[in-house]
Amino acid sequence: MSAQAPVISCKNVWKVFGDNPKRFLKEMNSGMSFDDIRAAGYIAGVRDVSIDVHKGEMLVIMGLSGSGKSTLVRCFSRLHDITSGTIEVEGQDIMSLAEKDLIELRRSKMGMVFQSFGLLPHRSVLENVAFPLEMRGQDKHTRRERAFEVVKLVGLEGREDYFPRELSGGQQQRVGIARSLAIEPDIWFLDEPFSALDPLIRREMQDEFLRLQQLLNKTIVFITHDFDEALRLADRIAIMKDGAVEQCDTPDQIVLHPATEYVRKFTEDVDKARVVHAGVLADKTATGEGEPVDASATVHEMARMLVNDAREMIPVKQGDAVIGALTRKSALDILLGAAS
Repeated sequence: MSAQAPVISCKNVWKVFGDNPKRFLKEMNSGMSFDDIRAAGYIAGVRDVSIDVHKGEMLVIMGLSGSGKSTLVRCFSRLHDITSGTIEVEGQDIMSLAEKDLIELRRSKMGMVFQSFGLLPHRSVLENVAFPLEMRGQDKHTRRERAFEVVKLVGLEGREDYFPRELSGGQQQRVGIARSLAIEPDIWFLDEPFSALDPLIRREMQDEFLRLQQLLNKTIVFITHDFDEALRLADRIAIMKDGAVEQCDTPDQIVLHPATEYVRKFTEDVDKARVVHAGVLADKTATGEGEPVDASATVHEMARMLVNDAREMIPVKQGDAVIGALTRKSALDILLGAAS
């Protein structure tokens, strides 16, 4: 990732729930499992997690219900106080912030969208979107002008005077997204924002979300339990189980090289040809002849060429520069399955 300092830096973070979690953690035997901790009367919502989130990155945190993904993100914004470890946001240790400074950090830097839309039923779309700006004390003209901008951005132009009950589920979710964008956050937390939507609307919202990210280049932490959604949206995916991160890597690397048996089970039914890109398969020290393929092309997109092309080594380019070559066999093994 970027050589710049991370926007969010999380080091050895624990969040333990129980009567006296700090004392328990201090006295706990090293190597205790999630079940051991639970047997002692505590719940380890987050277990020794270290992870960085970089500027402009979309980190998707996924796992089954109870895996700790929502707890971890609430630690990032200090909606939960951590039991031990450190979390820095733009170099600030958020655990050291006074309450008023923490509130200001959330108001000025962070946007949050949750599964439940939380719209105010007796306020119009425009009034719902302008609400956080009203809470900031902005004057009516300024907040209405900004609300109009973001309503247009999320594709709801012309529905500014509608009430939530007059909108579809997908449109209501767009209002929630617009409301979080109104404050122009640098960091955007989204906790399963599309999971209540039917599959067609969910796909449309993913498309819309990718479009917004291309325009706005926010630093995003996105929670989902849907692996297909994670593969579609993520720059990197962190897969959690029992409060711990099993693996954090790019979608390509996770499907090609699952780090644990748990991650392998997540990936076993994935069509790897639709996930793995030419750039990941390229050997930077190798050369090939003929027309190069683009590093961003998936194996699926290269399928016809791979079947018909006789070259053993196929050059790969990024922009105008050739960055290496991939072996046709390695790509065909992903497309068709390795020969037994």
